[in-house]
Amino acid sequence: MDSGLVSIGLPAALAIIMFGLGLALTADDFRRVGSAPRPVVIALLAQLVLLPLLCFGLVLALELEAILAVGMMLLAASPGGTTANLFSHLFRGDVALNITLTAVNSVIAVVSLPLVVNFAVGWFDPAGAEDIGLQPAKTAQVFAIVLVPVAIGILVRRSSPAFAERADRPVRIASAVVLALVIIGALLGERENLGDYLADIGLATVLFCAASLAVGYTLPRLLGVPERQALSSAFEVGIHNSTLAIAVALSVLENDTLAVPAAVYGVLMFPLALLAGWLLTRGRKGGPGHASGHRLPAL
Repeated sequence: MDSGLVSIGLPAALAIIMFGLGLALTADDFRRVGSAPRPVVIALLAQLVLLPLLCFGLVLALELEAILAVGMMLLAASPGGTTANLFSHLFRGDVALNITLTAVNSVIAVVSLPLVVNFAVGWFDPAGAEDIGLQPAKTAQVFAIVLVPVAIGILVRRSSPAFAERADRPVRIASAVVLALVIIGALLGERENLGDYLADIGLATVLFCAASLAVGYTLPRLLGVPERQALSSAFEVGIHNSTLAIAVALSVLENDTLAVPAAVYGVLMFPLALLAGWLLTRGRKGGPGHASGHRLPAL
């Protein structure tokens, strides 16, 4: 893939997205874990434990090529994307819960993502496996690209709430634009093989996204979580930070093919999430799009 996109554009894109997340966070978003831990713990259990297991079983059942299997596991280990907040707002979920889950999961992902990726590399043993694993130096890169922009955003919001409010909309728009550019760039980088990859990975990404959305909603409901919070959990668990997965694949692990599952998923997740939201709320009074009682955070 074009070196300028990988070395400059992609880290900048992810930094904007994660900075936007930080601008939307306050101390209350972290305190909420202690004051109402049940929905948070259940959603994190689904995100951190069930989804990697589900993805592992899926790639084994579909007999994916080793490098694509590792790419799927990288996607599964990526935390919920801030795009989940938009869908939660659109379909009247608990947006505050989404923000909390994204914040906590992004911190945990610094540890969980390398563990899942290294397991996948060891199990599937793709060509060049010795260069793909997340050794300590590469894990430090993951830490930097995930948490540093978020921390800066939090500090900006804390020191200048008025500026954070003014910057929210421009950063949200910029996040949407760079997300689209990153996905397009990742797909163009593998355009010669794109048809084959879509045939190989399209079904896997559709099944994984659909299963993630289903698990994210069904598990909380079975464990007594209210419907509105279960809906938020569905989007948080079902919508991964594909930009982060692409950034780790290209900028940290330096492997174009590893980014293909996240890039394909990044396109397919939007119609699937819209369909899931419609199916889950079609009988609800007021329908989707009704205000959720929380301002719309950055995408």
